[in-house]
Parts: sequence; structure tokens; C-alpha cells
Amino acid sequence: MPRQRRYRLAFLSSHPVQYHVPLLRRIAAEPDIELKVLYQSEGALHGHLDAGFKQIVRWDIPLLDGYEYEFLPAIGRRDLISAQRPLSYGLLSRLRRGRFDALLVNGYARWVNWQAMIAARAVGTKVLVRDEATADSTARPLSRRLANQFFFSLLSSVADAFLAVGTANREYYLANGVRRDRIFMFPYAVDIDFFARRAQEAAPRREQFRAELGLEPGRAVILYASKYERRKRPDDLLRAYERVCRAPGVKLPPYLLFVGSGEMEPELQQAVREKGLAEVRFLGFRNQTELPALFDLAEVLVLPSVHEAWGTIVQEAIAAGTAVIAAHQVGCTRDIVRQGVNGFVFTTGDIDALTAALHEIVVSPERARAMGAASRDVITRWSFREDIEGLRKALSILCGNRE
Repeated sequence: MPRQRRYRLAFLSSHPVQYHVPLLRRIAAEPDIELKVLYQSEGALHGHLDAGFKQIVRWDIPLLDGYEYEFLPAIGRRDLISAQRPLSYGLLSRLRRGRFDALLVNGYARWVNWQAMIAARAVGTKVLVRDEATADSTARPLSRRLANQFFFSLLSSVADAFLAVGTANREYYLANGVRRDRIFMFPYAVDIDFFARRAQEAAPRREQFRAELGLEPGRAVILYASKYERRKRPDDLLRAYERVCRAPGVKLPPYLLFVGSGEMEPELQQAVREKGLAEVRFLGFRNQTELPALFDLAEVLVLPSVHEAWGTIVQEAIAAGTAVIAAHQVGCTRDIVRQGVNGFVFTTGDIDALTAALHEIVVSPERARAMGAASRDVITRWSFREDIEGLRKALSILCGNRE
């Protein structure tokens, strides 16, 4: 009986990303895929200034365990991450020496990724491109859309396949002229087991946690957990929350927990003071291991963003078994938010619709719990398992099944 084909796969990324690492471990554990990750920068390994959070961020989960990796050499500083930096080198020699079947490039907006794709073509290595862009996340006038199609024609000349992280991302590729047979589903998945397990572990001490936060029992909890940026529109949530507190049928105002930090924090805090919204709390930045307890405590997580390519926080909340409300321009809503089943999707910027969705949750805790239970069912079909299937299909078609 012939042995199973073993694919050698290189993965290029600017730095270790907390959302990607669990998937990299899963890929590395597959018996038919030999993975090597090439990083340009250490990124947040030792803490870095996150422009969105406006503070030093150090992730509290291991970022380099469970897979083979290497940091590329660079000219000058390697801690500055932008479209041009770090100035990495040595890709061609590593691709040639590694004799990889395929190179997976994370994004196409950075010059080093184009350098890598061209180098891969030069040594006969197939190129897979993964990106998160959607029509909503990259809204452009007609002239720019036409230019974008030309850009994709160039990209298609160096890329052999495109890995779509979701439905909206797949449609974006198709709209820009990428052939259907060159697109493979590679869902943007999170570590479902991690968030589900941590939320279950937090449940027995839910009321203790509530007391630690100074929250009275018997009131609904609305959670926002993201950067305080304009495009995230946390002020939309605050406006809708104020209306809900005055709405018929709401006997006790719910709590609104803002978790995160960013440029809009002083503005949001001032609005809370001026409006006398005593049940709003600002809890600051919370790390990965702290989020599941907050998901468990909350009736619903809300993300009102505009131009949000995916919305990982929504996915993490769903994995923890929490109901969600998200704006329609949040990319993941097409795939993992079922209207009225595990949450609500509203038109970005529509405060009336957001208010109505919040009201549904606040006046019916039973509905919120049922939606949370439904979330666990929805997310099981959007997991690392589907990622491996999509990746394996792409490798099989591009590289063949031979021994």
C-alpha cells in the first residue's frame, strides 16, 4: 500500500499572531503536512505598543509552542512592523533549501509578501494567498475598484490559489476576477475548545466574579470587548444602550461593560458622565485568558463596527456560548451569526435596529441563554477541522497526490 503524500508547507507571517498560533499547531500535528513558519518579527513576544489599544500589549498565551519556526534576518530594526518593515532577507535561499511544495503567504499588502511569492515561483514552489478583505472592509469608488481588479490580475499571475476565510472574502475574490477553481475555503477559525472550556470553568464562580466587578445580581450584562476606535463605533452602542435603559419593559437598567482601550476612551467616559449612565463600567484591556469569564458573565456581546473584515471577538464569544449582536459590515456575520438563532445582525449605523436587538436580549434572559446555547452548535461547523480540509484539498490539487 503506497504511503500517504507528505506535503512540505512554508507559512510566511510578519509576526506571531495570537489568533493564528492554535491553527499553526493543528496544521503541524497533521501527519501529512510538514510545516515551517517564517516570521519577520518577534512582534508581541516581549510586549509591543499596539496602536489601536494605545498601550503595551503582552499576550498571555504561548505563541511559539507546538510548531517549527524561524525568524528571518533583517536589515536594521526588526521590531517595527509596517508595509515596508522589517527589511527581511534570505527568503529565496530558505525556500530553495527547504524544498517546500507550497508557500502560504498571510496577506498581500506588504512588499516582503510579494518578494516571497516571486521567490517561490522562481524555485517551483506553489503559492497560496490568505487574506481577510471583503467588499465592505475595502469600500472604494468605481475608479479604485477597477484598479483593484487590475491589481488582482497581477496577483493571480504569482499566486496559484487563494484561501478564503469566509463567504464575504470569497465573494470579494470572485468580484475581482479570481477564478472560482482557484479559491479554497479556509475558514477564519478560533480555538473553540479553549474558549468553551474556559467559559465552563468560569461558570461556577460567575456570581463571585459579578460581585468582584461591583455588579448587582439580577441585571443583564452587555459586553463590548474591542479597541475603542472610530471604525468599531462603540459610541453607537452607548447611544443604543441609553435608549434601552429607558425602554418599556426594562425594570432594571442593564450593565454595559466596555473592555479594551483606545483613542475614544476619554470621549466615551465623558459621555457616560454627562448622561449619568451609572451602570456603565470601563474595565480596561483584558488578555486572552481573561475573556472567557467575561463571555460567561454577559448575556450578549456587541460589535457595531464599520469596515470590519472579520470580527474575531464575535467568534470567540460564540465559541464560549454567548449570544452576539453585530453590524452587517462585520465579515463573520455571513457565516456564524444566525439571525434570531444565536444573535442579531443589524445594518451598520442603524441605532434603532441596534436598540431593538439589545431590547430583545435585556427583557428576555431566557432568550439570551437559548441563543448562547445555539452559538455552541453554530461554531462547531466553523473550526480548525474545516481549515485542514480546505488546506489539504488545495495542496492535493496544486501539488498532486503522488508519494
